[in-house]
Amino acid sequence: MGKENQTSVTEFILLGLSQDPNTQVQLFLLFLLIYLLTVLGNLLIILLIHMDPRLHTPMYFFLRNLSFADLCFSTTTVPQVLVHFLVKKKTISFAGCAMQLVVLILIGGTECALLAVMSYDRYVAVCKPLHYSTIMTHWVCVQLVAGSWASGAFVSLLDATFTLHLPYEGNNIINHFFCEPPALLKVASADTYSTEMAIFAMGVVFLLAPVFLIFISYWNIISTVIRMQSAEGRVKAFSTCGSHLIVIGLFYGSAIFAYMRPNSKIMNERDKMISVFYSAVTPMLNPYVYSLRNKDVKGALKRIISK
Repeated sequence: MGKENQTSVTEFILLGLSQDPNTQVQLFLLFLLIYLLTVLGNLLIILLIHMDPRLHTPMYFFLRNLSFADLCFSTTTVPQVLVHFLVKKKTISFAGCAMQLVVLILIGGTECALLAVMSYDRYVAVCKPLHYSTIMTHWVCVQLVAGSWASGAFVSLLDATFTLHLPYEGNNIINHFFCEPPALLKVASADTYSTEMAIFAMGVVFLLAPVFLIFISYWNIISTVIRMQSAEGRVKAFSTCGSHLIVIGLFYGSAIFAYMRPNSKIMNERDKMISVFYSAVTPMLNPYVYSLRNKDVKGALKRIISK
């Protein structure tokens, strides 16, 4: 083997979303708008829930954690992408790439668990309303959120270990705009089959298992709602769960497509667009989906503005 192939990579070059200067300017403005809306929307949700005592309930406790996770997820990738739109040399150190990968998987795994926890909260609220306050106590909510972050940390540790233990020598050009396992595996200078299978197995546990729990929760919710005598009660129950279902569809749809399929050696434009969706667009949409569809959040906003 040549000396170049034996040299470990110290930095990666990210090709990004486009090489055309005019397109990069347009993308910079688009991503800047997305990031500003993400920060504004999620910070607003966090502040409203913190300031309004009427929102100090389990559902909004979980929503505040989801907004914080979305804010962290977007901040881990988008600012770097914005900088790379403005510079010619789009590099990231190996340590920086590893840190970005660890944080992204941590936040992504936490969001998977949080969405499952939120579906359980909706199940208890709709199916066991008389026992809701005794089941969803503050201590139980804290434990559920702590467990969500712990599960994210666990999957991050395993996925990052499997990905970063591979040798990266010679080729340091990543056809992507941030560091995540599918992109890094494509430039590894060793066979990645066992690593791919390990990451796929983790995906089954930490993506599909929460989906199964969500399905069970909503199966019971729908069964309960159908049996309700009051049409007003049915509408209220469905409206309460509607925002959560939209967020689940946005997040899980793109994440499952990215991580639950065979990993090819070529990163195509479709793969990058899917990554844009769950790394930038979904964190931006989540707070607006909740605020625009939720009268409690809109009421809290009006009360804060009136003061």
